[in-house]
Amino acid sequence: MKIIVLGGGMVGRVIAADLAASYEVTCADLNETVLKQIHSQYGLKTVRCDFSQPDDIRESVRKYDLVIGAVPGFLGFNMLKTVIESGKNIVDISFFPEDGLQLDILAKRNGVTAIIDCGIAPGYCNLIAGYYYHRMKTESYSCMVGGLPLHPVPPFYYQAPFSPADVIEEYVRPARLKENGKFVTKEALSEIELIEFPQCGQLEAFNTDGLRSLLTSLPLVNTLKEKTLRFPGHAELMRAFRDSGFFSAEKIETTDGAFKPLSLTSTLLFKQWKYNPGEEDFTIMKVVITGEEKEIIYTIYDRYHLATQTMSMARTTGYTCSAAAQWLIQGKFTEKGIYPPEFMGKDETAFQFVTNYLKRKEIQISITEKMR
Repeated sequence: MKIIVLGGGMVGRVIAADLAASYEVTCADLNETVLKQIHSQYGLKTVRCDFSQPDDIRESVRKYDLVIGAVPGFLGFNMLKTVIESGKNIVDISFFPEDGLQLDILAKRNGVTAIIDCGIAPGYCNLIAGYYYHRMKTESYSCMVGGLPLHPVPPFYYQAPFSPADVIEEYVRPARLKENGKFVTKEALSEIELIEFPQCGQLEAFNTDGLRSLLTSLPLVNTLKEKTLRFPGHAELMRAFRDSGFFSAEKIETTDGAFKPLSLTSTLLFKQWKYNPGEEDFTIMKVVITGEEKEIIYTIYDRYHLATQTMSMARTTGYTCSAAAQWLIQGKFTEKGIYPPEFMGKDETAFQFVTNYLKRKEIQISITEKMR
């Protein structure tokens, strides 16, 4: 089994290293420095690939049995389309803004299995949702999730292991939810509430547009909500930035010429939000499934892994993806088309396989049930 990982960033390299323990793995990226780091650190084969060029992608995946997609979101949809056109199965975490289900007919026509949005959120939370949706009458689903610095500092109390532009997108795009059986749209960063977590103390939760495929794949669920978690005060600060125009993608004229405020803001915040080597993070996620008779609560918690110096966000996202990839490799999932993780959740053994895989990686998963 030969696997190629498209993208050698924070998460892509973790997936590549994990799969390399059992399979022949090559990592592709445009950045030569990144490729040298991956080869030096993990001893993996590498290849240069420009993900904006379909011909480069086709040539890169040609000799491989399975593709892992871990490219920046703005390149993700076209990358996925090219891989499907090449007739290659793929597990993807690129989290592009487009609707991946648009490629379902193309995937079926090319005999391709494409598991998309297969990280922690979206990803493992979808798997949980799908598992219970097919085993009990589900009334509501909610997910709260955040990746945060272990030692936050003012004024942002936040750091990002990836481009601030991707984070800012969450703060700008309206949140699509479902309440009492009706689809609604709410402002991002709205409906702030404070939540106490034993693992990390008090955090704030606010609306973001993270439900994605769950909005349509769980048609009988009356209430669907997703919120992002941050340290208290962050949301109001981001609202001030947004409402003042700093997150605008529209060009404005100044005495020094025209520019996009978002580009400037992203550049400046990158310096403020960047993790330095050795700085620790943690991931926290709470999923609540409510049925007629009981409520099931999943709490997932993970911290920076000191022994391997691996960031928690890379671990939780990457290991979910590599678990799904191994399930696919073993021939346990053979359906053709576009499949978000909730469709894997229908299968008891698939759900337990991914859950146990994360637990073996020392990611804490606690489950409680309450009768109603």
